[in-house]
Amino acid sequence: MTTTAEAVGPGPRPRPRLLRPAGPRSLCHRRLCSRCFLVVFLLAACASSASGSGSGRVVTSLPGFDGPLPFHLETGYVEVDRQNGAELFYYFVQSESGAAAAPFLLWLTGGDRCTVFSGLAYEIGPIRFIVEPYDGTMPRLRYNQNSWAKVSHILFVDSPVGAGFSFSRDPKGYDVGDISSTLQLYDFLIKWFNDHPEFLANPFYIGGDSYAGKIVPFLAQIISEGIEAGRTLPNLKGYLVGNPRTGEIIDFSSRVPYAHGFGIISVQLYETILRHCQGQDYINPGNAGNALCAQALNTFSDLVDEVEPAQVLIDKCVYASAVPYANSKTDGSDGRRILGEELETGKLKHPPARPPFGCLSYGYYLSYFWANDKRTREALGIKKGTVDEWVRCHDKELPYTGDLGSVIKYHRNLTSRGYRALVYSGDHDLLLPHLGTQAWVRSLNFSIVDDWRAWHLGGQSAGFTISYSNNMTFATIKGAGHTAPEYEPERCFAMFRRWILNRPL
Repeated sequence: MTTTAEAVGPGPRPRPRLLRPAGPRSLCHRRLCSRCFLVVFLLAACASSASGSGSGRVVTSLPGFDGPLPFHLETGYVEVDRQNGAELFYYFVQSESGAAAAPFLLWLTGGDRCTVFSGLAYEIGPIRFIVEPYDGTMPRLRYNQNSWAKVSHILFVDSPVGAGFSFSRDPKGYDVGDISSTLQLYDFLIKWFNDHPEFLANPFYIGGDSYAGKIVPFLAQIISEGIEAGRTLPNLKGYLVGNPRTGEIIDFSSRVPYAHGFGIISVQLYETILRHCQGQDYINPGNAGNALCAQALNTFSDLVDEVEPAQVLIDKCVYASAVPYANSKTDGSDGRRILGEELETGKLKHPPARPPFGCLSYGYYLSYFWANDKRTREALGIKKGTVDEWVRCHDKELPYTGDLGSVIKYHRNLTSRGYRALVYSGDHDLLLPHLGTQAWVRSLNFSIVDDWRAWHLGGQSAGFTISYSNNMTFATIKGAGHTAPEYEPERCFAMFRRWILNRPL
């Protein structure tokens, strides 16, 4: 299939005077109270005027997609670390609604350093892979009827540096963490809107899932502080997080009652963990404070390993992402033979394991060959020599510092200031169970304005929801896992459409 992509020159545009952060790494490890911390780094980070990226291009067709794209797609880079030459890559999809004042959504994804292409092609974006056995040709794409771009502009960003097609010319640029990468996103947004001022007035939301659940409220807090200081920033109205991390122990300790409720662990083991493991490290049993707890958590881990934690009702499948020694990760009767043939071609260094056809991860597998094809890179405008090998998720081979801690205080701060919040969970997710999410939402002690009830689609329950006085809504998506839109796209789109348009679920 031929691919066409036309570059769009920046042209003369009126640009409001914006401010951007300089030297984000200087604040990564300071221990300050949340309010003081924000004041300090906003003063230090917003010291110089911004310049736009000027590198966006309109993509009118994609390899594997039949015909011209039925939506407006722009791709490009924004520099966020001049010293190390670090640039974040983005995909911008304009709303298909045609409304000039359509909501604007910045979308982030989880980690370790997973590409936001996962959001574009598997969750909320306008394309999907046609899942069919890979035969060495270009994987095919189709249009997603449940794209959130039907009602909202969506800006997908490969963050942090090293995710997807984002890159750093100096290896030092890859050494980032929660705080520094969030400051880079703040810089990114100011520069991007400097180049696209026509979207500054649109209602602006920040969204993400999984580990991005820590970054989203923190970034929203930074922007809200900037708005209060009178800076020209996107018109922030709220945020949404799905199956989110918070940095609290409840993220993982909630797996125990969840697994018990699903019959994965016994009553006896459940009671043993409750009795001996309160406040302990649920992820690293060896760090537990007593032997009984460590033994119980090891047994718990063995039992949970018998199911697919991303969606407890589906079969376990090999994880389709590039990993070292990929031959040891293959599955299926022909896995080793096919993978060996692919390695012998010399074209790919670390192709992912080939999962059995029918696994959800098969679509992940196809993305590796699609994104590493020369035609795809030409269509997207990928800078030559920047990303030798695209992978959907990195396997901890790049440095990253989880230096943010708990973000629950930012949820409280933002909603107390009137910003809207949607927190949602796939109800079959064992990685970040809805029980833990409900627990921290309740801990905010907001009064209930719409008590627990079912929300519906097509005359049937699509999940359950509760709304609070501080503009916070919590919802479950029936049958969904981690992440929810991958498993229940129609229900998730219905939820998003209603919430983003200020309608009740």
